[in-house]
Amino acid sequence: MLKVGDLIDGKYKILNEIGRGGMSTVYLAINEKANKPWAVKEVRKNGISNRELVKQSLMVEINLLKKLKHKGLPSIVDIIDQQDNYLIVMDYIEGITLENIMQEEGVQPQEKVVDWAIQLCDVLQYLHTRKPAIIYRDMKPSNIMLRSDGSVVLIDFGTAREFNERHVEDTTCLGTQGYAAPEQFGGMGQTDERTDIYSLGATMYRLVTGHNPSEPPYEMYPITHWNPRLSTGLEGIIAKCTSKDPKSRYQSVQEVRYALEHYRDLDLDSIRRYRRNLRILLAAGGMTAMLFGASGVSYAAADHMQKDEYAYNLEAGRRSPNKQDSIAFYQKAIQTDCAGEEAYDQLLTLVTQDGVLDEQEEKVLLQLSISVDKYLERYKMQNPDGYAGLCYRIGSSYWYYYEHEEKRQAGAVAWFESAKAGFEGNPEKEQEWKRASTYVEIGNFYQRIVPAQISGTDQGMYGEYWNNLRRLKEWNDEAPDRDLVTLRLYREIVTKTLEYAGYLQEDGVPPQEMEDLLNEISQQTENMKTGAGQVLMEEIQELEQALKGAQQMLASCKWKGGAS
Repeated sequence: MLKVGDLIDGKYKILNEIGRGGMSTVYLAINEKANKPWAVKEVRKNGISNRELVKQSLMVEINLLKKLKHKGLPSIVDIIDQQDNYLIVMDYIEGITLENIMQEEGVQPQEKVVDWAIQLCDVLQYLHTRKPAIIYRDMKPSNIMLRSDGSVVLIDFGTAREFNERHVEDTTCLGTQGYAAPEQFGGMGQTDERTDIYSLGATMYRLVTGHNPSEPPYEMYPITHWNPRLSTGLEGIIAKCTSKDPKSRYQSVQEVRYALEHYRDLDLDSIRRYRRNLRILLAAGGMTAMLFGASGVSYAAADHMQKDEYAYNLEAGRRSPNKQDSIAFYQKAIQTDCAGEEAYDQLLTLVTQDGVLDEQEEKVLLQLSISVDKYLERYKMQNPDGYAGLCYRIGSSYWYYYEHEEKRQAGAVAWFESAKAGFEGNPEKEQEWKRASTYVEIGNFYQRIVPAQISGTDQGMYGEYWNNLRRLKEWNDEAPDRDLVTLRLYREIVTKTLEYAGYLQEDGVPPQEMEDLLNEISQQTENMKTGAGQVLMEEIQELEQALKGAQQMLASCKWKGGAS
């Protein structure tokens, strides 16, 4: 280990320690002959469990920095391999890390953070445009040095790598948890420039909120959750940068830089004011063209801002820790663009994720169709396929999740009818049309069967009903829905077999066929126990109890014609 006063290679004298990390220590040194300060990074060989990985990381840093030249990056001037350590002599960056600034001053003003982030975009753009591109992979406050003139320098290249288009995934998982993008931990393809965009977003989040994504709750909430005075435009930028799916992030740092330079224009109040002014201009009729030319306003700009507001509300809905707030964000997204599929999908997923569609959540869904803004009617006109798919999902949500079980099918049929009409005639949606049609037929059976039994006109209705139940199960076995839906479908088949067993036999359904189907469900239910959580286990127990009763009934009854 180096000590103050040590002379390295006969020319670099150690003055003091200026930084320490997990794998290295950085010292301030001086070349007394040239009277110039340098930074000396020492990586000790002793006590390293994975010396080869450290050596590989070190050589990556050396080889990368040797060929880079940018004001936001340090330059390497010497490399010394000693018996006990590796030493890298590089530019001494006089300043303080953003991590130390956070420790001393706390949360930073968003204007400063945006300025630093724009500078970092310039550094990242330089790295990403090398041939091959260089992916930094460890952006965080402790790796960013702030000079006295306000400029920033990106330090520590131990986890950087050159992008290889032929690689499917990275071979080694490196980076700092919380700041590192999900793809850095494997299973999502290799890292690319969008990985650095994620870390830049996480770094901005830390600086403006004071909350460290590396610490509990390990979740990045919308920044206005911590401070309502922060810019909603900046909030949307950070949310987009830190999307878990790389495809949903900005696709280049140039895009991030542009957004940061105009973050105030992306504030929700600014967007709404802009769109209000745009509507006023459009209402001016014949003067529109002249006004557009004079003011620089364009349809393209309005469309861009609308997409930004839509994306902001979507991401805010995903990240909000409060369910009602998330619902409100998704509703705002739908108000912004009623033809966008994702807001409807996210809203429906949110209200049914606990396996229950309660009355308040039902009102949220009904509001889409009864609102004076006629969101679903406009959605149907602008995106017929998306509308049909949404109706199918809402129908399925009623059928399997509505809290009032006796009203489930009645509430679902109308949605399935709409889905059926939307899918009809589309060869690519033939399977969806068949499923929607089957649900409609089963739902109509439930509505008609009791009056038919009373009037004695029910004969012949049960056979087709049974066939429809079997079709639903076969389709679900081929392409399983979520486990909760599968279990509730099985329970419906079991309980209805028990209820209508005699009628089914009279309509020509062999008792053995019923027994075989129940035995098949029993085996499939047993297989679903592996890894099942508490909610699923409760469903399984209810289903097994119903199965036991139905199987006992089938075994004990004396069927017509002597079957047993």
